[in-house]
Amino acid sequence: MADAAGKSHQRNLKQMCFRAVRNHFDALGIEGVLGLPTPLITELLPHLTICQLDEIQPSLNQKGISSFPGWIRVLLDMCGPRRVIDLHTEEEAKHEVMKLLFTAIFYGYTNPYVIRNYSNLNTPSFLWAAAKCVTRFLLDAHSHMKLYQLTAEQRPLLNLFETRMKTVTVSSSMDLSKSTSQTALYIFHRLVDHGVANKLVVHNDCAIVLGWLLHGRGTQYVHPELVNLMHTKKASCVSQDTLVRAAQASCSSGIVARATEDKNDRATPCKRPKICILPSQEESGTENLVCDPQILCHTYAPHDAPSAEICPRGQIDCLEISNCRSESFKVLNSALPTFYSLRSLILQSYSTFSNLDVFALARALKQLSQSSQSSLTDLSISTLPYAKLMQVLLSSSSKVKSLHVEIHTLDHYSLFTGSTFIDTEELPLEKLTIKLTELQTDVQIFTTVLRCSPNLTTLHVAGMRLPTGSSQSQLLTTLSESSSCLKSLYLEDINLSDCLPEILQLLKNCRLEELGLNDCRLLEKWSDKDEGLRQLVTAVKKVPSLQTLSLAQNRIAKNVSVLAELFSGSSPSSVKRLNISSNFIQPAELLEFAEVLKKHCPLHRLTLDLRRNPGDRDPITWDFALKRLRPCCVPLVEGWISTNTMADHISNM
Repeated sequence: MADAAGKSHQRNLKQMCFRAVRNHFDALGIEGVLGLPTPLITELLPHLTICQLDEIQPSLNQKGISSFPGWIRVLLDMCGPRRVIDLHTEEEAKHEVMKLLFTAIFYGYTNPYVIRNYSNLNTPSFLWAAAKCVTRFLLDAHSHMKLYQLTAEQRPLLNLFETRMKTVTVSSSMDLSKSTSQTALYIFHRLVDHGVANKLVVHNDCAIVLGWLLHGRGTQYVHPELVNLMHTKKASCVSQDTLVRAAQASCSSGIVARATEDKNDRATPCKRPKICILPSQEESGTENLVCDPQILCHTYAPHDAPSAEICPRGQIDCLEISNCRSESFKVLNSALPTFYSLRSLILQSYSTFSNLDVFALARALKQLSQSSQSSLTDLSISTLPYAKLMQVLLSSSSKVKSLHVEIHTLDHYSLFTGSTFIDTEELPLEKLTIKLTELQTDVQIFTTVLRCSPNLTTLHVAGMRLPTGSSQSQLLTTLSESSSCLKSLYLEDINLSDCLPEILQLLKNCRLEELGLNDCRLLEKWSDKDEGLRQLVTAVKKVPSLQTLSLAQNRIAKNVSVLAELFSGSSPSSVKRLNISSNFIQPAELLEFAEVLKKHCPLHRLTLDLRRNPGDRDPITWDFALKRLRPCCVPLVEGWISTNTMADHISNM
């Protein structure tokens, strides 16, 4: 007892010392910390702040010490102890932390972690450190003052953004009719036209905003209303003298308020022209609208800045529209025929796209693909009203190498009865993802595409439903015959319970590196489940290129120990990542798996995904099984609540 009390006192004293180092880090300096013994430094890292970790990391690396434990501690503190940390390097962990916190701190969004650590996070040094790690910037026009600070006292941060931010996300708050959005327009201009950003994500469903964002940035299209907005008298640009007088009046009558945690804080008076609304205009409801990027750039420039030349126009390589409605389609379809810089197009909607919009998109894509200057290779559309429209899009996009479609049809009949658009013409497709919500699927639509895609390397199909009595064997047979280049295959939520011979045949001569058969009801009709699973294991072992195997949600349960035989014999599997999550594997069954795996330890350290299995049925046995597993694999686990009877029922059906 006395010995235990002594150890407890020693631990408490050590914790106090760690807190003292954290609180007086600046006084101690990096050299003071590095002077500690290496084991003590490793124990100290989880107690340092994010900025301290970032500052000390280069020096630690020179000594051969990783800051990984410190970043993992932050992630667990932010996301909770049940968060599965599937990160393996300090840079991955650091970038994940910075990505999660940067936008929250910059805009003042609160969450429990930010509230607890606000004094250490709401600092210029944190924003500077985080900005060096993140490559995505959210442009929230609602937070006008936060954005305005980037053009004033935080201008060095904006200069850094120019060199770092590759993706700009435009929120739904941007409105060209409001002068408060002009700061957002200017920052967008800096990041995309002067900076390195070439990917645009649009959450705004306003057609004229989309027209402004695309104007001159890879396409020759000009939105007619945008021309009126930029050149009519009502929306004319404010002269520089007027801006100067407005700024001086604003500064002399009061100090500009800053959006900090204390609303009473005061900022220094602005030292350059500021876009604002004159009293007479505010009363009449007419605002000074400055939309021309060139004028915005000169307007926001500091007084002592040299006179700028003509501003460049950046090129948008990747465009994502998250709420694409008919009006946005009209702008996009008008821009597409000359959108030569566009490599990737992602269109999403809260509802299914209309036939007319999709056919108009197909016509625009066809015009673009007929140009030798076209560079569009990646296309993602969700959600199509029926499957044959996928063929329409492929027929119109002769250069597309990656297609992602989601199809949502709940009718018993196809809304389109035209002829098949693809015959024997070879497609350049290399990656194909198809997610379906249909009562019944015409599998021939997809097998036709597969036969025309000999260069396909990645295929993901989810939710394919066939008429009662039909089998998915045709799909698997087509893959065996036509997709010899396939490296990644994921089939999900598809009934393959009667397709074991076709699966084994597919594995015979394939070059797969990733195979996922998730929620495929694999064992459902096998009379001898152990023997069927053993045949699958034997076939997998004969694929030397296979690195990832996923069998999630297949009710493997008590048969799981057979999977440990993957690594047995003279030719063990080369699989480095095995996903057996959501298989209702109970503690005793996991322990049996661990004992077999211990006898046949993988040649490479295995990442084993055990999430969403009922480990809490017998926590002692479960923990003991994990202890047996850890010498030869990295188990990924998270909490399971067995009182959730519905989850138990679904997993054990």
